[in-house]
Amino acid sequence: MSNSSAPSSSLIIAQKAVKQLRLEASVRRIKVSQAAAELKTFCLQNAQKDPLLNGVPSSDNPFRPPKSCVLL
Repeated sequence: MSNSSAPSSSLIIAQKAVKQLRLEASVRRIKVSQAAAELKTFCLQNAQKDPLLNGVPSSDNPFRPPKSCVLL
């Protein structure tokens, strides 16, 4: 026997889906062309700080290969 006063699981799932859809519908959206222009500007402004573009100085690189020691 199911309790008629308790909401069914499918009703709860549907309510959660509606809540999520309302949240997504309220998100402010911008045009792709505007987002691309802003991203390009950001990348150009921060290019000099990007270690993937400029590399990491060996003195600051914690992953540099260890120096080998030779005992004679």
